[in-house]
Amino acid sequence: MSMVLNSLYNNYLTTYTPKKSPTRYDAHKKSELRDVYNSIVKINKDSPWYLPTTSKEAQNYAIDLKENARELHNTIAKLGGMDENAALQKKCAYSSDSDLVSVNFLGGEIPPGFPEEFGIEIENLASQQENMGLFLPEGEIGLPADTYSFEISINDMNYEFQFSIGEDETNRDVQDRLARLINNSSIGIKAKVLEEDQRSSLTLTSESTGIPSGKQQIFTVGDERTSKAKGTVDYFGLDYISRKPENAKFKINGEERSASSNHFTVSKMFDLELKGVSEPGVETQIGLKTDVESVTDNIKQLVGSYNNFIKAASSYLETQSRSKTLIREMRSIAGSYSSEMEALGLNVTSEGTISVNSDLLRQTAQQTRDAGQTFDYLKDFTQSLLQKSDEVSLNPMEYVEKTIVAYKNPGHNYVSPYTTSNYSGMMFNFYC
Repeated sequence: MSMVLNSLYNNYLTTYTPKKSPTRYDAHKKSELRDVYNSIVKINKDSPWYLPTTSKEAQNYAIDLKENARELHNTIAKLGGMDENAALQKKCAYSSDSDLVSVNFLGGEIPPGFPEEFGIEIENLASQQENMGLFLPEGEIGLPADTYSFEISINDMNYEFQFSIGEDETNRDVQDRLARLINNSSIGIKAKVLEEDQRSSLTLTSESTGIPSGKQQIFTVGDERTSKAKGTVDYFGLDYISRKPENAKFKINGEERSASSNHFTVSKMFDLELKGVSEPGVETQIGLKTDVESVTDNIKQLVGSYNNFIKAASSYLETQSRSKTLIREMRSIAGSYSSEMEALGLNVTSEGTISVNSDLLRQTAQQTRDAGQTFDYLKDFTQSLLQKSDEVSLNPMEYVEKTIVAYKNPGHNYVSPYTTSNYSGMMFNFYC
């Protein structure tokens, strides 16, 4: 029974997990989650009864709307938009060589004695562990037909894999099956089959990098304590470590440092991602941009996220008729500020997206007495987008074509827990 539940859970995660990794803006307090639930109940109290939508395409459309609303909300939050007065005033960081190091500024006060600019020299990147199996003839097999098992230990957890080898199977058949078995288990290891001169090898690679604390390996493979027949680990060579995991090694202002991942923070303010190795003695400079550069970057990020939302909704125009309503509402929000935004170099197109004249945008920001004080209409625009993204996230079904059964009597309604349950799948789809 547990294996069946695990399979269902893994399939659910694979199908419906967010397209982007979670951020700190996806974490919520209990009070915030309670507010989300109460908002959903309030919406459902006055919404009409309609037939449940069973179309897979409509379900994917609703989830996609919710995903893109979440991304727009998080972009605004990252730019300081949760506080109306601080909207678009967040400082931005720069890297003198973004091909080697990319950086984001997380915010906060610079600690005493820590410079607003520092140099980083990368000696080596954090690497994954790789176990490359033996290259065996594809068309034959040296193991007798039986039920076998082996164990993979990773993150202080042990996972036993059981499989059978039939009379007519080959090395390649079994290797392909084991690769699918491991990949579908989602334990933090990716498996693939390599080919060379009609021979094949089952190779295992960890998803994580770096050396775990107190260990030398990220994962181990063995079959000494498994419940079925032994011998597959030696036969396929699954325990041979072809590449050991390594920590990233780098210097910040000449000081030696290391990290288990290529993605880490410095002083809880600079979010760095290492992408390459530096030339000996050459530092990449990391620091904060000027107010003018920060403002223009923030505006470009906001516009980019808005455009992505519009494009995502537009991709369903041929199959979901009510996506036109959402695009019209978003275009109306942008249109309310179009004349003011044109002077800044932002132009609303006929499709509802916003084009950016970078030169005019930078020139206008430079002419502003205090570039950190953005225009009031852009703050209002940001707050309008934030409100709309929250509305779509709460009730994406508003933009799904559905059959109305009955309208409720306005002002004389009661909360229906069964109506709320229509949204429960979205509430627990990784986030609220």
